[in-house]
Amino acid sequence: MSRSLTVSRAAQLVGVSRAVLQRMIGAGELAQSEGLVDVDELLRAFPDARVEQSGLLENVTRIREEAFGRRVREFVLPSPELLSQRVLVQSEELAEMRRHLQAYHELVAATIELLDRRPASAALAEETREMLERGLAQVLGSESDNRLDAMTDMLKVVSANVVVRPSGREFLVQGNDSILQAGLKAGLGLNYGCAGGNCGLCKARVISGETRQILQSDYSLSAAERAQGYLLLCAHTAVGDMVIETLEAGSPADIPEQELVARVRALQPLGPNTMLLHLQAPRSARLRFLAGQSVTLGLAQRGGDLHATWPIASCPCDDRNLHFHVARDAGDPLAERLFAGAVKSGDTLGVHGPSGDFVLGTEMPPRAVFLACDTGFGPVKSLIEHAMAAEAVERFSLYWLASRPDGHYLANQCEAWTDAFDEFDYHAASDDDVVRGGSLLAKRALDEGDPGTSRYFIAGPQAFVDAAARRLLRGRRAGRAPVRDHLLTALAPS
Repeated sequence: MSRSLTVSRAAQLVGVSRAVLQRMIGAGELAQSEGLVDVDELLRAFPDARVEQSGLLENVTRIREEAFGRRVREFVLPSPELLSQRVLVQSEELAEMRRHLQAYHELVAATIELLDRRPASAALAEETREMLERGLAQVLGSESDNRLDAMTDMLKVVSANVVVRPSGREFLVQGNDSILQAGLKAGLGLNYGCAGGNCGLCKARVISGETRQILQSDYSLSAAERAQGYLLLCAHTAVGDMVIETLEAGSPADIPEQELVARVRALQPLGPNTMLLHLQAPRSARLRFLAGQSVTLGLAQRGGDLHATWPIASCPCDDRNLHFHVARDAGDPLAERLFAGAVKSGDTLGVHGPSGDFVLGTEMPPRAVFLACDTGFGPVKSLIEHAMAAEAVERFSLYWLASRPDGHYLANQCEAWTDAFDEFDYHAASDDDVVRGGSLLAKRALDEGDPGTSRYFIAGPQAFVDAAARRLLRGRRAGRAPVRDHLLTALAPS
């Protein structure tokens, strides 16, 4: 019996990203019907796929934890109560499949018996009977044809697939995550506010599937909303595969401006002239933003508040912990206060934002190319982590220019990405002339990839951004098509 899979589940089984399967579907290399991929079609496209080779659950979790440097590791398996519910759902599905299979078996057997008793013609009867017998034998001995079924059933127990309408995007709910947490980790721009069951902004309608409440909520849904299947995504997890209806943020215009007070969690030197500022938002007020965006921070002090607008260097999937890569800058009073030790762990800073359109966007070509100079790596890091979580890109290329001795302050992070992902390549360069370095780095990026299948992101000092953009837009040489304007996004945070 043939089975169909969502794109997320299919990608998980054969060990590729969703972006790879979506490209294959678009190119006609992989057939899709009503948003689902048939197992036999998947095996045709990936004939070497084996159950024992697709232990992707542990691998993806390990890679993401190591690559993103998470300090708190979460269990892959859900709670025993949720596991038992998923096993029950699987048992019911299996029993239903067996009933259908038995019914088909009886129908085929009865048809063969009828043909033996009342043949329309000897040749037609014999041909029909042989065809039905072959089909019946294939069903009874189809284990080798559906060798991914066992892995699919196991994955359904430890994770649930959620499809979002009307966008059609999908993600997996793993461990003890709420539906909201899983969606954010997968790079979706779901609507939410507090993430604690108080504001009601993450309200969504369940079209199909079962859920389980895992968080007590103070927000009360109306009787009409409950009757229509609405619930809070932050307070529920998925028992099995499900479909929900909710809107997503696709552009900076979809993200409202917010104000909150965050506490300084840590100040960590990344180099002599580079500081990591780690802010933690309160549990009741998270910052909703898109990867690559900036916020304005404010420090209250005598004589007037200090303000600075810095890009966020962390992934939106961890909205409570906000990281910033701050360079020593005599022209930035707030940065100078950080390096002088005037701001300490436990102090508070005002946060206003987000702002800026240095974001991935909804449509990404197969290859994403990032050009950064010094602390321009901060917003680039946010974009890369988000793209990895969303599985929106097939191949990553990072070119990082250092114009000062500690310019490559997180080189180990880039090397970890290179080790963890086969489709990630990292190139480091040094030049104290950012104009010359930006132009040479852009030329190298053009030489090593096809502009027609790439989108370019540039971040760093204004002179670096301008030089790199000019080279990309001009093209590599005569006869070579330049990068198109809509495939180039730039940010000059310093």
